Amino acid sequence: MQTQEEITRKLLEKLWENYCQRVSYARKYAEIVHAKGGNVVNDHCAFRTFNTRIGNQKAGITAIAEVLLALGYQKVAPYAFPSKHLNSFHYQHPANINFPKFFVTQLEVENLSEEAQQLINEAVKDAPDLLAGEPRLLLEELKSAGKLEDDKAAILTEALVNFFSRPWKPAKRETILAVNKESQFAAWTLLHGNSVNHFTAYINHQNIPEWADIEQTMEGLKAAGIPVKSHIEGEKGSKLRQSSTQAVDEDCPVTENDGSTGNLTGLMLIMNWLKGISSGMKARKSGLMASWVNRRPIYSK
Repeated sequence: MQTQEEITRKLLEKLWENYCQRVSYARKYAEIVHAKGGNVVNDHCAFRTFNTRIGNQKAGITAIAEVLLALGYQKVAPYAFPSKHLNSFHYQHPANINFPKFFVTQLEVENLSEEAQQLINEAVKDAPDLLAGEPRLLLEELKSAGKLEDDKAAILTEALVNFFSRPWKPAKRETILAVNKESQFAAWTLLHGNSVNHFTAYINHQNIPEWADIEQTMEGLKAAGIPVKSHIEGEKGSKLRQSSTQAVDEDCPVTENDGSTGNLTGLMLIMNWLKGISSGMKARKSGLMASWVNRRPIYSK
């Protein structure tokens, strides 16, 4: 028998493992920290989605929220970004403070131009529900009972890992490039769907004496061959200090005009270091955080 927390832990481990495969700097950071006997403690994980009809998947935050609520998480606070047509919710585990928070952000597609709406809706209209059938029944059982038999837990965990991916077929290259002119968020989401947008990690929970602060961490990463920015934003003693690595590009599959599959380069993965908690976010711990964030210039390869 496996509890909600045990299933959540296994899912988080797999999502982090998959993310490190995509983001070389995150993988190298984790390798260095573990080699030094330290810990990688994630503060939060973020997802992006569209508030529009997504085939057989429920629209917007709802689809992802159903998973989080079944895992025992609670909805905490909303965030709005009107100029970007975005709305978010933050979810937090009520008992296990070592579990990361989740931030789920949806793009209000109906607020975009008619052209962008049509392109996005066309790209996602045939998406399947990746939890259809037995996994969705198991999700409901987990939510109500708080635990699952081992074989059921294994089936659900595998399905959840698959759910946090792109459910629709690769969008057309011309669709991505056209949408990107209006919304980088939309272009990223078309390429990656329900995949993890970013993880964060607390620097002060690394437990590495020689990397006790943001300066030492950045210098350590630089010495390890990870290209980092030359400056740290924010004054010493301030509530927010941050820096980041340079970008990593990733080839993403797209559909060409002739129906074949090509690649589009433009997933820009940046590793940011932050000190403190931004206003409105319920702090679980204080101190330094490291954040791997996906930015969004897109260009053809």
